[in-house]
Amino acid sequence: MKCLWLTWIDPWPEHDGQRIYSGRLVDAFAAAGAEVTVLSTAHHASHRRDGHVEGNIRWALVPAERYLPWLSVFSSLPHIAHRPATPAMRDRLNLLLARETWDCIIFDGLHSGWALSPCLAHYADGQRPRLIYISHNHEQSTRTTVARNYAGNPAKKPIILYDAEKAGQLEHKLVSHSDLVTAITPEDAAKFRAEAPGTPIDVLTPGYAGRKRETRHITDAVPRRAVLVGSFDWIAKQMNLADFLAVAEPVLAAQNIELQVVGGGNQAFLDGLRLKHPSVDIVGRVAETTSYFEEARIAVVPELSGGGFKLKVLDYIFNRTPIAALDGSIAGTPLVSGKSGLFHDSYVSLARGIADTIDNLELLNSLQNRAYEDCRDAFNWRERGERLRSSINALEGLRDDAAA
Repeated sequence: MKCLWLTWIDPWPEHDGQRIYSGRLVDAFAAAGAEVTVLSTAHHASHRRDGHVEGNIRWALVPAERYLPWLSVFSSLPHIAHRPATPAMRDRLNLLLARETWDCIIFDGLHSGWALSPCLAHYADGQRPRLIYISHNHEQSTRTTVARNYAGNPAKKPIILYDAEKAGQLEHKLVSHSDLVTAITPEDAAKFRAEAPGTPIDVLTPGYAGRKRETRHITDAVPRRAVLVGSFDWIAKQMNLADFLAVAEPVLAAQNIELQVVGGGNQAFLDGLRLKHPSVDIVGRVAETTSYFEEARIAVVPELSGGGFKLKVLDYIFNRTPIAALDGSIAGTPLVSGKSGLFHDSYVSLARGIADTIDNLELLNSLQNRAYEDCRDAFNWRERGERLRSSINALEGLRDDAAA
């Protein structure tokens, strides 16, 4: 199987969930026997250069260009897809389409939606390859929710709402033209099936390739600390963190419970939080996170806006840190409230729940043990790559049936 894989940026280094999912999945897909050419923007911190070959993967990397976010307002593309749609990327795509014969073209996330129209135009007069859309979110519902919940600069809200509308339109176009759509959670899959009942929809939750701690026993020696790990560049992540801290800081500080936030993001945003919430330890970007799990009794997932699968949840589970989460934040996992996690319906309830359970060591150990056992064999990257290849191969049977 010869595949052209379109994504936004070289996924190394793995700074966020989007890059982890893209990078690990393309590796697994190639390991399953596919011959893959990845077209993306280069990243200055990556070891890869244009033409770099790794096993069955060839990297077609286009130099990054200076980007002005406001320009997307004047485009039919949403910001997420407008950013990578540079003249150099378009030229390279056209060259790859003209020079190679592809069995399938994979649109990895809505970022790659800009490339749909050029691909359709190129194959307008002949049989096109199979088109596959690998979604990272159900973007229409996610971005509409984020836009409606936005409470920042009033002048920005209409722009964010307009961008969400464009994202929904592009997503619908991708889904309607795709031969296969993959969803990152069963909840997202249900939404896609309702909108496109005739399109094959496959659930492709992430795998996990990090450390798996076989045993852990939380004792009184572990600090009375809750840890929150994430990447805080996207406005949805910033909204979630700011809103949670506004509620949680006074509740936890009153009980002498430490709250630690680990992960990179917009520096001005993080500095503003440090000033506003002096009792919260906002660490920023770090080289590794495992040591922070060791020194915490509870991990927090306060995702009111954002959708999709939270890959940090797998880090918590396999590093045996009990999870306290907002309802809906752990989509795609088998965790059950009260047995393998603690789920709450509001930030107030979440903060109070952390305070109420921080010293219940028996419960915390039970939660982390059950979560680990329930997920031990459920998140395998090799299986994800094989499943994607198998699902694409099955499309030939669907085509044959349709032709008959």
